[in-house]
Amino acid sequence: MDSFAFRYIEKTIHQAMVQKLARVISGLHAARLLMEKGFVQEQAALQRMLDEFHEDITFLSYAVIFNNRIPLHQKYLDAFYEEEFDAPSAIESTQKRLMVKRTKIRAYIAQVSGPGLDPSTGVEAARTLSKTYSGYVHGASPQIMDMFGGNPPHFHVNGMRGTPLQEEHQHDLWNYFFRSIISFALVAKAFGDEELFRSLYDYHIEFDRQSGRNNTVQNADET
Repeated sequence: MDSFAFRYIEKTIHQAMVQKLARVISGLHAARLLMEKGFVQEQAALQRMLDEFHEDITFLSYAVIFNNRIPLHQKYLDAFYEEEFDAPSAIESTQKRLMVKRTKIRAYIAQVSGPGLDPSTGVEAARTLSKTYSGYVHGASPQIMDMFGGNPPHFHVNGMRGTPLQEEHQHDLWNYFFRSIISFALVAKAFGDEELFRSLYDYHIEFDRQSGRNNTVQNADET
C-alpha cells in the first residue's frame, strides 16, 4: 500500500498552535511514563522539549491575542512548515531549516508580557531554565553521574525507581502539567473562545489549589 502523509495546506498560525498542543499532550504522557519507571534522565530531557513547546505556543498566541504579529512570526512559520528534505532521498537533499533563534522568541514574549516585567530578566530566566535541562539533553557528566550510586555503587541504567531523585522529578513534573493548562488557555484565547478560555483559567487555579502550592490562588486573591 502506498504511504502518504497529511499536511496543512493553509499553513496558518492557528494550525501551528494546534500542532504544538498535540506535541505537548503526547510529551506529557511520555514524561509521566518515564517518571513512573524511574527514567528521570530521559524525563528531564523531554521536559526541555516541553519548555520550548510552551515558549512557541506563547510566542504564537501572543501575536493573535495582542494583535502584535511581527516579521519574526512569519519567519518562524516558514521554518516550521518547511519540509525536512527537498529531494527524493535524504542524501541528495540540500534543505537547511532556518530556525528562529530561541533568544528572539524569549525576547518577544518578555516584551509583550507587560511593562511590569523587565524583558532582560524574563529572557535570562528562560535561558537559565533551558540551561538547567541542557545537561540531560546532551549527556553532560554531572547529570550522568546522578545515575551512579547504591551499594555497591553502579550506574542505574534500568531506571531510578524508589530513589530520592525519582521523587524530586515527580514533583518537578507537576510544573509541566500546570504550564500546559496555561498553554491551552492561551490558544483558546487566540481562537476567540472566551468561554473555554475562562474555563481553563479557572481550572488552572483549581489545579494549583489542589496541588497544595496555591501560588496562583494567592496571586489571584491579590488582584
